[in-house]
This record gives sequence, C-alpha cells and structure tokens, in this order.
Amino acid sequence: MSTLQITGRVARPRELTFADLAAVSGDDQVIDVSRIVPGRKGDAVRLAGLLKLVEPAADAKYLGLHASRDDFHASIPLAAVVDRGLVIYRVDGQPLSVQAGGPFRFFIPDFAACHTDEVDECANVKYVERIELTADKGHDNRPHDGEEHAALHARQ
Repeated sequence: MSTLQITGRVARPRELTFADLAAVSGDDQVIDVSRIVPGRKGDAVRLAGLLKLVEPAADAKYLGLHASRDDFHASIPLAAVVDRGLVIYRVDGQPLSVQAGGPFRFFIPDFAACHTDEVDECANVKYVERIELTADKGHDNRPHDGEEHAALHARQ
C-alpha cells in the first residue's frame, strides 16, 4: 500500500496511508474536485489540512513535491499554495491509480492566481510520494523554458 510522507521542517513527520487521508477532518476534505475544476476527477485533502497534522516550523518557506516514479521534483513557495493546494488521493472511493497520476497527485486549482513565477503548471505534480518542507528552495527539476516543457510532455 502506498503512503504519503510529509517530512522536513515539521514538528511531527508523518507517513499517511489512504485510510489516514480519508480520515482527515471533513472541513479539509474536497469531495469531487470537479466542483472546483470542471473535468478534474477525484477527492482530495487540502494542503492546509495536512499541514495541521505535521505542524510546519516557522522557517518552513518551501514545499518540495517528490515523485520517484518519473524522477520529478518541484520546490515552490509554501505561502503561495498553502490555501489552494490539494492532494488528490481517490476516485470513486478507490485509491488514485497510477494512470490518473497516483498514488497521490498534488494539484493547484488556478495556479496562475498564485502570482509567482515559481508556481506554474508543472507545480501540479503526479505520482507524489513525499512532501518536504524546507527553509530554502529545494530540489527542483521542472522545465525552465518552453522547449524543455514540450519535451517533458512528449515523454509522458
């Protein structure tokens, strides 16, 4: 069974299972994300709700999203996404499949509204296994220009 690790600059690192995510407080659950983003499927937990579980340190300024399946890593400003970020973890009551970007998919509805160049479409990360909070920008191998971005999507 897949777990979502939350590590780094937190008081209580956690390794969360599907059942743990399903048990997160109702206020922090987003049932049917298509109500927020038409065409997007699944249920999610708000990033803010997950952060309550781990208690970020005062110096935690970046959110690292790590996916070993495709060796993809993004490090984005925490303040820009703390209130909008979602972790999609299930579809139709079942764990999110790999075909849908599972085991966990980090998603930012309307990422452009974050008003920072560091939060772009590629900050919506598939196959997430670990979320890491850091004081400084961490490992980030997202494309830096249009050509790299096109090449990334051609591989997928």
